[in-house]
Amino acid sequence: MEDTQMPEPLRRAIHQLVAEGVQNCQEVLRYTEPDQAHTWKRMTLYRATDAADTMNMVAMLIAAYCQHTGMARDTLQSYLQVGQQDLRSDGPQEEDRAHVAGLMGEALSYEAMRAPANRMRYHRGQLQAEQAQQPEDDPGKLFTEAVLHGLRAKLCDEVDALDTYLPPQTATMARRVAAALEVPEPATA
Repeated sequence: MEDTQMPEPLRRAIHQLVAEGVQNCQEVLRYTEPDQAHTWKRMTLYRATDAADTMNMVAMLIAAYCQHTGMARDTLQSYLQVGQQDLRSDGPQEEDRAHVAGLMGEALSYEAMRAPANRMRYHRGQLQAEQAQQPEDDPGKLFTEAVLHGLRAKLCDEVDALDTYLPPQTATMARRVAAALEVPEPATA
């Protein structure tokens, strides 16, 4: 089977869905801020699952196209990485609880530590907890957050509000991002 470039209608649909997913991811970040204490649990879960669902829609749309054009089932399942799929309806798994234990500095039982996935997630949580104590954020994470916050602030005309909920360094970068963005003019044919 010969590879061809992605058809334009599919490309545009994917771009739209990814933009929607990014907006949901930005809202996850927004609801983690201190001024959202009353709604953070509910809203971060809503927006995180919305983002996951949207990105799943992207994957399934591409998969449907691949299937439509004759891709073999086993190749498609390999590309979809079906072994990695966890169902949210099953709730948090043992490795998720191990990750939280590491983040919160709590001990993990000997039995739980026997599973390699639990150990890995526990140690990841410990490392993230240590990094949270350091005053300097990872530059890549800071940049990503600033871009997302700046984009949303520009689109919602809330640039002045950035200082009310973001740390000063992130707010400064987000304002720069917002200032650099121009509101797109409608295309004329």
